[in-house]
Amino acid sequence: MHSPTAPPILDISPIYGADSETKAKLVEEVRKCCHYNGFFQITGHRVPLELQRRVMNCSKRFFDLPLDEKLQIDKNRNTFNRGYELLRSQMLEVGTGPELKEGLYIGEEIPEDHPYFLQKKLNSGPNQWPQTVSEKEEFQKTTMEYYHAVFELAKDVLAVLALTLGVESNYFDPLTEGAVATMRFLHYPAQPKDEDEKLNRGIGAHTDFGCVTLLLQDEVDGLQVLDAPTGQWLDVKPVPGAYVVNLGDLFMRMANDKYKSNTHRVINKSGRERYSIPFFFSGNPDYSCECLPNCREQDEAAKYPPITVQEMVTASYKESYGRAEKYKEELKMKKPAPAPAPAVAPVGA
Repeated sequence: MHSPTAPPILDISPIYGADSETKAKLVEEVRKCCHYNGFFQITGHRVPLELQRRVMNCSKRFFDLPLDEKLQIDKNRNTFNRGYELLRSQMLEVGTGPELKEGLYIGEEIPEDHPYFLQKKLNSGPNQWPQTVSEKEEFQKTTMEYYHAVFELAKDVLAVLALTLGVESNYFDPLTEGAVATMRFLHYPAQPKDEDEKLNRGIGAHTDFGCVTLLLQDEVDGLQVLDAPTGQWLDVKPVPGAYVVNLGDLFMRMANDKYKSNTHRVINKSGRERYSIPFFFSGNPDYSCECLPNCREQDEAAKYPPITVQEMVTASYKESYGRAEKYKEELKMKKPAPAPAPAVAPVGA
């Protein structure tokens, strides 16, 4: 009988060492997670706890700013997903309301003369930095230091994933070379405990768009992963210093559905504010995603035609943000028209 358990916590330090036995054991544990639901937590990585704490402090400082100051870097002012995102801008789960979270989108600093910017590559452009946040220079420096550290960790995770497929650890080098990754600072306001859970999700039930996601949580929980065999939602408890790792739709597609991009959501029922920093690793925009080695039987066909990273992720973005806008328009249509003002009797009547 299946007994659902939350994603396991795996020590990935063996990948940095020479002990082949412990490395092989880790690879097997990761492989099992990929086949089951594509979720696990990792410790033993090379991102310092002190840096994690500094960047979480940056996130909180930003969201403490007045709304009008955050809106000075509204991401709707550009087409490449950089800057501030208002509450209820995105809607990932049909049947819920737009999501109760606000965010700051950050990526590699791409100047306007860079080929990626000129060719309108996925999420590629200059960052929009808040001008009124305290210690502005330190804010930018810490944010980018952290971004680059997690970028390197994502490459380490992909090296482990390559080993689970029975290929060399450098198999994904063409995917990671020139890769695009988007980081978000996220803030979930405290919700009243009797709030309608169905409509007021921090993030609705969804799967991620790209290859792999690395999530840093603060101490407030709320992340839940669906256990598909039982239909139960499993809480993913925050572990200091750990990353929640999950595969995205693009990786599942390349794995011919053998590895899972699993449904998850955030419902902040803690009565407290929640902060998290997801890092979405998409890959080189021009990389052609095809069926990976050892992901189909000898006579089994690939389920999907080749698609580039750019094509796959761009289509997913349009769907989720379009859904939120459609929902808001439908709400406007349902509002009753204002009652006509009462007639004013003529003076002296």
